[in-house]
Order: sequence, then structure tokens, then C-alpha cells
Amino acid sequence: MARSVAERTNGDGDERADRADERRATIRLAVGYWAAVFISSSVLWGIAGTDPIESAPGKVVWLSIGALLSFLLTKLLSKTLHRALWLQAAVAFLLSLIAAPLYAVVDYLIYVACMYPQEAPFDQGSFAYVLIYGMSLFFGWCCLFLALRYSFALREGERRMAALREQALSAQMRALAYQVSPHFLFNTLNSMAGLIEEGANESARSMVMRLSAFLRHTLAIDPTDDLALEEEIALQADYLAVESTRFSDRMHVVMEVTDDVKATRVPPLILQPILENAVKHGVGATRGMVELVLSAKRKGETVVIRVENDAPRTDIGKLPDGMGIGLRNVADRIAARFPGQAILESGHIAPGRFAVTLILPLELPPEMR
Repeated sequence: MARSVAERTNGDGDERADRADERRATIRLAVGYWAAVFISSSVLWGIAGTDPIESAPGKVVWLSIGALLSFLLTKLLSKTLHRALWLQAAVAFLLSLIAAPLYAVVDYLIYVACMYPQEAPFDQGSFAYVLIYGMSLFFGWCCLFLALRYSFALREGERRMAALREQALSAQMRALAYQVSPHFLFNTLNSMAGLIEEGANESARSMVMRLSAFLRHTLAIDPTDDLALEEEIALQADYLAVESTRFSDRMHVVMEVTDDVKATRVPPLILQPILENAVKHGVGATRGMVELVLSAKRKGETVVIRVENDAPRTDIGKLPDGMGIGLRNVADRIAARFPGQAILESGHIAPGRFAVTLILPLELPPEMR
């Protein structure tokens, strides 16, 4: 699927910012490198008996030419940045080998200018020394530049991997969230069909209107954007209003949510599969009045959300048939959203009493922490 305009714009902006950062880092590295060369050569020449002050103008010109040559080497070396490392090293060595004689010639010309009007004899040994010295300088610079560029390439790769992981997580969250709607719609349509068969047309009409309101709210939600817990509970109140049309005489809903957790962020529709299970396997499978309790409270830096309902007793450790799919969906979603920080627990807490508990990190707005 093609990326949106906003995603492309953000991606292009990140790439431009990375290139600008790389240019600034290269300039800083070059300034530091040649400044270090200037200082070290002044110290060494001073030890050898040359006055550092008198030789400074010549060294400035000499090193300025060296910096210019290193800039040209950098531009040429940049053409090989997507090649193999051994090839980059070979090109760096070859370019340094070409630049070194030029540098040695410049050094000799500066020497001639400094000796004028006296004659400046050509010393082959000194020329060879400067040749080797220049080769070392340029190859050292090329290696530093390649290391710098590699670090930026590594950072760019990490950024792209993070973006890919985020996209994969977003796709996973969407897929898990979209599993909820068809399941709920299927159950609701079955309930409507049952009401119509029973001749309860007014109840069926009421259910259709409530279903319409519920779908209007849920379809406006982005499955990857968290909701405040109070918004999630409001959505589930709409869902329970749909189901209450069918079980109005047998379903008693209690909501106990403390004020200090209402603003915490949770994945949208995370409670719906749990409530669907409570209605289907609790209210739908039990004769007589069934109590359904939805509670949420703070515990340290977590929020504990529990859904309890009266339900037929099953074997210990065994879930009613069909319940595991919805709970597995919830478990997968909270594991993807809160890696290693979320817990889902389920089971009978008393004879004929079933509970599902979610323990999620407390994510409150800064002003409420």
C-alpha cells in the first residue's frame, strides 16, 4: 500500500535532517582533525628545532591545502558509500596515494617561497618523508570519514527498523481490533433474529437503533490510538445497552470505576471481547438474574480492570467453549501494546462466579500524575 502524504513528508524530512546532521558532523570532524594535525606538527617541529611561531604561516597554508585535498577526497569517496567495505577501503587508499604527491609538491613549493631569495635545494629524502606523511594524513582522514558515515548509516538503519517495527505493530493492532467487530456483529444479528422470531419487533427495532449508535462511535475510532478508560467504558455501556434489549429482565450491570483511573490510556475496544464472553457465557447460559460487574481501580503504578459475572460452574482450569478465542485476542493486544508490562488473568473466583482481570500500566496525562 502506498504511504500517505504525511508519512512521505515525515520520512523525507527525517532524511533531510539526517543529511544535514551528517554534513555538520563531517565539518566538525574535519576542523578537529586538521587542528590536531596543526598542533601536533607544531609541537614536533618545535622539538626538532624549528620555531613554531615563525613556521606557523607556512603550516597554515600547508594544512589548508591538505584540508582542501581532503575535501575533494571526501566528495570522491562519497560515491562509494553503498559499496562493499573492502572496496571503500581500497578506494580510500588509492585516493590517498594520488593526493600524497600533490601534497608533497605543495610542501616543497612552500619551502621554496620561505627560502626566497635564497636557493631552496631539493632533498629527495625530505620529499619522500612528506610523501609518506601526507599519505598517512589522507588515509587516516578517509578512514575517519568512513567510520563517521558508517555510524550515520547505522543510525539511519536503526531508525528505519524502528519505523518498520512500528508499522508492523500498527498493522497487528489493527488486525486484532478488527477481529472484534465481525464477532460482535454476528452475535448481535443473531440476537435480532431471535427477537424477530419471537415477535418482539419493538425490541428488535430498539436493538437496531442502539447497534447503529454503537457502530457509529466505534467506526470513528482508530484501532492504533489509545482511548481514555472512561471513553472505553462509555463505548462498552453502549454495547451493553444493545444486549440489554434482549436480556433486560435478567442482566444487572454494575460499574465501579474510581476517578483516579478514568484518564488512563487503554487500547480501544479492549473490554468488548471480555464483556461479550460475560454476556454469552454468563447471561446467555444462565437462567434467572445475572450480575455483571465492571470495576477499575488504581494499584500502585498500574490500573486493575476486572469484569465479573455469574456463570455456570465448569471444570477447574477449563474455560467455557468459545471463550478462549476472545481472551486470546485481548491477551495478544495488550502484549503488543504493553510488552512485558500487562497481565491477563481469568477463571472462577467462587462457585458460579467468573472473573477476567486486566492489569495494565497506568498512563495518565502529565497534569494528573
